[in-house]
Amino acid sequence: MEIMTPRGAALAEVDEAERPRLLLVLTHGSAGGVDAPDLLAVREAALAMGATVARVTQPFRRAGARAPGSPARQDEAWIAVLRELVARHPGLPIVQGGRSNGARVACRTAGAVGADAVVALAFPLHPPGRPDKSRADELRAAGVDVLVVNGDRDPFGVPDAADAARLVVLRGEGHDLKKDPAKVGEVVADWLAGRY
Repeated sequence: MEIMTPRGAALAEVDEAERPRLLLVLTHGSAGGVDAPDLLAVREAALAMGATVARVTQPFRRAGARAPGSPARQDEAWIAVLRELVARHPGLPIVQGGRSNGARVACRTAGAVGADAVVALAFPLHPPGRPDKSRADELRAAGVDVLVVNGDRDPFGVPDAADAARLVVLRGEGHDLKKDPAKVGEVVADWLAGRY
């Protein structure tokens, strides 16, 4: 489904659960797409536990841009997408998330869209080699419980457990979380099932 935003059209691929327990809205990182192995694994595991899952390709990616643009513009588009998806799925708890840059967007906008929780895959704590440029404040600013799933070999760093409701660090995984994507899906589905 195409969703118009102030920053262009987004595309939401929605998989409906028969009796949904929640709406899980996921997005990609700055350089990837919604078919990343970890996002697909989370989709499958969340569908199996009764979530309706929407994977959103953001307007910048649909326009062919290589970079997402300013956080304010990206957040503006994301909020418009979430308003449309929430209107189409009234009454469901909303969990939003994504991988890498998408996790940052989900944390920054959680309060604005009324999300109940955030799933942050490969949260990029800092640019590679620049631990002085921490983005931990974005995790803390979510204002809701955040599940963070990172690899222990991620060059973007691993957030502190104190900045998340739950931090899961997967051994041998890098930033792409593609060594064992099924494990990523299992971690997310278990956390969601314990809440909803």
